[in-house]
Amino acid sequence: MTQVWKKWRWDGLGLSIAGLCLVHCLVTMFLLAFLASASGVLFNSIIHEAGLLLAILFGVLALGKGFWDHGLFTPAIVGAAGIGMMAGALTLPHGLMEIVWTVLGVICLALGHFLNHRASA
Repeated sequence: MTQVWKKWRWDGLGLSIAGLCLVHCLVTMFLLAFLASASGVLFNSIIHEAGLLLAILFGVLALGKGFWDHGLFTPAIVGAAGIGMMAGALTLPHGLMEIVWTVLGVICLALGHFLNHRASA
């Protein structure tokens, strides 16, 4: 079990946070379609800024360690592109385009973590 934890530690945390972000985006979209009053809590900018900070932190830790271990640029580049998309989405007004760019960024970052994990195997 210790080997599994060491192998998945950072990429697993990164993938988990990416999944939580994706769930947050989708749940927010559906809740807003049915409950307009929920927008005050779920659209709070601190949630998005904190999420991006966590994505950057775990991205740097996991993808940086992966690069150090296997020396492949691709996972880090794909992950960095995802973080860039997520950061860019924060500059957009709340709405469909913000959600689309955030979800694309999360998927791209998750793909970077997945590629990193496969390269380390």
